Amino acid sequence: MNLQVMGHHIEVTPAIRDYLTSKLDRLTRRFDHMIDVNVILSIEREHRKVEASVHVRGRDLFAESQDTDMYAAIDALIDKLDRQIVKHKEKRVQPRVDGSVKRSAAE
Repeated sequence: MNLQVMGHHIEVTPAIRDYLTSKLDRLTRRFDHMIDVNVILSIEREHRKVEASVHVRGRDLFAESQDTDMYAAIDALIDKLDRQIVKHKEKRVQPRVDGSVKRSAAE
């Protein structure tokens, strides 16, 4: 997984980068086929905004989150991405009429 973290009007400190990578580990435990992750941290007046674009096999996932605290915004972002990854995994495995499981060609 390639991780790229950028900051707009904010310096990305090692503490924020470590917190973000530890939270992204939760996603990699659930879904191992993430290719690229691009994260943009920004400050807009009193809100902290976090945007993430995740490239997985066959699809790009995007989520954004805003909060007054950067760490809370990161937590909300990871929750949104987690739900999208679960939905993506469920779509890849389609049940057949006879009860067996058909896997998509992306696997």
